[in-house]
Amino acid sequence: MPNLPKGHPKLLNAWAFYDWANSVYSLVIASAVFPIFYEMIFKEAGRNYVEIFGSRCKDTAMISFVTALAFLLVAICSPILSGISDYLGNKKAFMRFFCYMGGVSCICLYWFDVENLFLSYTAYFMGLIGFWSSLVFYNSYLPDIAFPEQQDRVSARGFSMGYIGSTLLLILNLAMVMFPDTFGISTAKEAMKISFVMVGVWWIGFSHITYYYLPKGNRNNVPLTRDFIFKGFHELGLVWKQLKQNLPLKRYLYSYFVFIMAVQTVMLIATYFGATEISWENDSQKTMGLIISILVIQLVAVIGAVLTSRASEKFGNINTLIFLNGFWAVLCAFAYFVETPYEFYATAGFVGLVMGGIQSLARSTYSKLLPETEDTASFFSFYDVTEKIGIVIGMTIYGTVDLITGSMRNAIVFLGVFFITGVILLFRVPKNNSLVNKK
Repeated sequence: MPNLPKGHPKLLNAWAFYDWANSVYSLVIASAVFPIFYEMIFKEAGRNYVEIFGSRCKDTAMISFVTALAFLLVAICSPILSGISDYLGNKKAFMRFFCYMGGVSCICLYWFDVENLFLSYTAYFMGLIGFWSSLVFYNSYLPDIAFPEQQDRVSARGFSMGYIGSTLLLILNLAMVMFPDTFGISTAKEAMKISFVMVGVWWIGFSHITYYYLPKGNRNNVPLTRDFIFKGFHELGLVWKQLKQNLPLKRYLYSYFVFIMAVQTVMLIATYFGATEISWENDSQKTMGLIISILVIQLVAVIGAVLTSRASEKFGNINTLIFLNGFWAVLCAFAYFVETPYEFYATAGFVGLVMGGIQSLARSTYSKLLPETEDTASFFSFYDVTEKIGIVIGMTIYGTVDLITGSMRNAIVFLGVFFITGVILLFRVPKNNSLVNKK
């Protein structure tokens, strides 16, 4: 195993290649094929509910609750795991463990069935834990393997490789689902199940290129104490104390917490909404339409990120974010009336346009508002935990509204309230920061 110095091109490329390995999960499982499969198996069973604890829960609400629980566990455990891994000096072992957990869980989704939902939801739950927990350690490697002047470019390289790799596999999976006979597969449903296995094999297989080059880390030669275990929470507490003295950053984080929970919730449930609420002519049109919509969102999101970046240079970050939140609120209201495939395609295009922009601009705005400090890792850890807790609340609220009203449309409109609240909170961010409000 090579011991490459910090900044070495092979080391940087190997780190970025993990995006190629794991991004297939976020696209194929979280966004595209699995939501379609999930709706299909309940439709075949002739019901749209889950029996749990002696009562019934709507299937789409149930998947929202399971997702929220997984993100809650990640938000709680990641600071603890980070502290322990820093002590042991072996982040790679933790990253590999969660990668394998996620990959094997994807393979187990092959047996996801309405007749055995406890084990089925467990596989889905563990896949989420594996994906997001491995990212905690993957992201923490960046300052270890790249010098500050290299980090932006290497991070962007990872994003690009992830986009290319996941899109290639999704196109192959789409071909399998639409033309199963060509691949020697009996049905489209079977093709979807095989695609879950392919995601797990792809994720675990390609990750070994990353593991071959990544350094193990340096072990601390001191006893493991409670301080090391809870180091992450201690650092988050220190960040919170500093935030209280930084009014622009504190108010911005309040607004971010509100609007990012809505953004991430929409992204996680978009395909479930399309599968259950849109009037497709047949199952074939539904499958192709939903997957194509996901690809359109990804392509348009890149354009949206570029346009948003240019708009922020001219109008300022906060003003641009206010506009984006307002646009999202309008989209949520419009989604209530979307019924036909063409209306759904149009909505997907607009979602992609503002999805990439609001995420990239939110992160860069946070970075500009940070105080002069070398401990940026702690601030971004706080940022990450804020996002995860937001997702927990967003998915829980969405699932609850869906469960009570029996309609995902009502839940989507309810999310629009969060975007409006985000606009109000963004107006409260002090306008005296030139980096944020004007070029």
